[in-house]
Amino acid sequence: MKTTLGEFLDRLTREGELYETLEDNAVRCFACGHRCLIREGRRGICQVRFNQAGKLLVPWGYVAALQADPIEKKPFFHVYPGAEAMTFGMLGCDFHCDYCQNHLTSQAMRDPASDLAGGFVRRIAPEQIVSLAQSAGAQVIASSYNEPLITSEWAVAIFRLAQQTGIQCVYISNGNATPEVLKYLRPYLVGYKIDLKTMQDKQYRQLGGVLANVLDSIRLAHELGLWVEVVTLVVPGFNDSTDELMDAARSLVSVSPDIPWHVTAFHPDYKMTGPSPTSVKTLLRAAEIGQEAGLHYVYAGNLAGRVSEYENTYCPQCRALLIERRSYVIRRYQVAEGGICPKCGAKIAGLWHQRPEDARLDGWGMPRPLF
Repeated sequence: MKTTLGEFLDRLTREGELYETLEDNAVRCFACGHRCLIREGRRGICQVRFNQAGKLLVPWGYVAALQADPIEKKPFFHVYPGAEAMTFGMLGCDFHCDYCQNHLTSQAMRDPASDLAGGFVRRIAPEQIVSLAQSAGAQVIASSYNEPLITSEWAVAIFRLAQQTGIQCVYISNGNATPEVLKYLRPYLVGYKIDLKTMQDKQYRQLGGVLANVLDSIRLAHELGLWVEVVTLVVPGFNDSTDELMDAARSLVSVSPDIPWHVTAFHPDYKMTGPSPTSVKTLLRAAEIGQEAGLHYVYAGNLAGRVSEYENTYCPQCRALLIERRSYVIRRYQVAEGGICPKCGAKIAGLWHQRPEDARLDGWGMPRPLF
């Protein structure tokens, strides 16, 4: 009999840490904001965390994607610009976004069309991932492609080893977190990229989430001292009204005006093929709204060379050009040692190279799969 994807993935597990035991062999999972109550023999909403005999088993010992590419692609624009990020992902997600660009990996176990993702799986140990990162010259290891919150125990096993080598670690997440998982991750992370998909709770629930969870995660991640960057994919007819974009920007300002906000262009994908691609005009309007709301760093993405100054980083105090970019390539890097504007001496928020000359310029080709 042919092995199903679920049966295959269930072998690649071990007992998790982000849960509590309840009566009748039930468990409560804390890995994401759903806080699933999982009865014996059942699965959580993510489909990859499940209850076996009163224990929560979680993904372990494999990757479904592993490649080295620029950290700007994550996107992080204020985390060691020009650095190489070794990025890994597993399978599964706690959301079901109709426009997901990574649906083959994220919707595994939920959408039968994603069953072929089992062919991407490669068994690997945390030590091997860190060794590959070192061989690739990566300064950063990132968890992405699927939703990393639901595979946090595996990520921590990798990050713990990475720290010992001086490699920094980041998450690229939908932000549907819990205080428990953020505090669990905090000792190992320096950066956390969060998607703020909409400011309408009704719209969020269509995607499988709750707006309040994401807003709470942004605030708590910042309070915990993580470097936070936020992305909003601007989808025509879904979240592109001036009022909604202003609400999003003001919400971020209320946490910190130093949070970089990336407004990025939608293109039809997966199950959302009706809306047109986001226009340059709409994206520029979104970026201008972010600036009007008081954010110091606003970026427009996915339309390289067409969004004027919104690919670059400027000093919020004197407006000196600090980092010039085109797409994921750093063309000029002027941030002085210690993250200082060389013109006016203002402190530029972010995580910066100890030596400005370590910022890699004009060096990126295609992403490089590591196996």
